[in-house]
Amino acid sequence: MVIARRPLSSQVFQILLSVAERPRHGYAIILDIQQRTAGQTRLTASTLYAALKRLLDAGLVAEVESRPNDADPRRRYYRITGAGVAAGRAEAARLDALTAEARAKHWLPVRRTTS
Repeated sequence: MVIARRPLSSQVFQILLSVAERPRHGYAIILDIQQRTAGQTRLTASTLYAALKRLLDAGLVAEVESRPNDADPRRRYYRITGAGVAAGRAEAARLDALTAEARAKHWLPVRRTTS
């Protein structure tokens, strides 16, 4: 899984976050990312499906065999795999470490803990 060892692109990380909650079809992934990022990350269908192909090939997501009864039969649903969860957690830890470095350099405000 080469993709899991390198930093994930922002778009790939967002796709993994989207399918981490539950299986979603492509358009639902696009809408979820747009909503969660307040429109700052927008994926086109071509960008999404190219990324999903790479994620499928790397084993980070899988296509869901069973679909909801009312689902359009043309839609494909995707779910995160165990490898995808591991890659997402590794990326979150990498980003957390970078954020800590930025705070140490006063590029970001220090977070106050509420105890």
